[in-house]
Amino acid sequence: MKTPHRLTALVEEGLVDEVIGQLMSGKEATVYVVRCGEAIRCAKVYKDANQRSFRKNASYQEGRKVKNSRQARAMEKGSRYGRRMQEEVWQSAEVDALYRLAAAGVRVPQPHLCFAGVLLMDLVLDADGHAAPRLNDVELSEELALAYHALLMNQVVRMLCAGVIHGDLSEYNILVGEGGPVIIDLPQAVDAAGNSDAAEMFERDVLNLRTYFSAFAPTLKDTQYGKEIWAHYESGLLSPELALTGQVVLDEGLADVDAVLLQVKLAIEENAIRRMCE
Repeated sequence: MKTPHRLTALVEEGLVDEVIGQLMSGKEATVYVVRCGEAIRCAKVYKDANQRSFRKNASYQEGRKVKNSRQARAMEKGSRYGRRMQEEVWQSAEVDALYRLAAAGVRVPQPHLCFAGVLLMDLVLDADGHAAPRLNDVELSEELALAYHALLMNQVVRMLCAGVIHGDLSEYNILVGEGGPVIIDLPQAVDAAGNSDAAEMFERDVLNLRTYFSAFAPTLKDTQYGKEIWAHYESGLLSPELALTGQVVLDEGLADVDAVLLQVKLAIEENAIRRMCE
């Protein structure tokens, strides 16, 4: 096929030898299958900001680091330079997350480089050697749904142990590779310790998976993996080896209302006495 304009720079630099074809186009990027020497990989070409349909950039960018204060000020002002920096930060977030997660044993595509707005990484293949389908396109039995869900719960635990939250996890950005689910699409990944919405984003990711898999395995409908995992994370006890139950123990003890009212009354009386003595 004709080389797309955004991939021309990689071809000219010798990073890509041939563009074989388009694999998919999503809200953030268009992905192509390319040949790099003897290896078949995929090239993710990020769309310009005005072409993206992902509009919640601000909450996802909280906690992301920039190189210097000048860049930070430019991003806050929204200048042309600042917008360019925002794009670089947005794109580098996925590259950084992929390297970080791959090192933590999370099932993600192995990244190779990000150049001129294009992320080059391994092509995820299915058992037949073809490009792996999205989870949404795979027919699941109850047994397979339970197995995939359990594997993905372990993956989100590993991600959180590495300090990363996907932020947009669903059946649409999980591929079913030869060895099972592989998590993709991480430009909106957030730092678990540096984003004030981290707990909410994590809970939403896990809830999305519960909603999808419970359609095939109804026993998952009442599970509370998100709350269970986050509680262990906040307590500092989260580890990839943690045996999950999907349940949380809530403190159902009732507050002693009479005791609280008594303390309020005593405080009021103490304050009144203090004023009389002034």
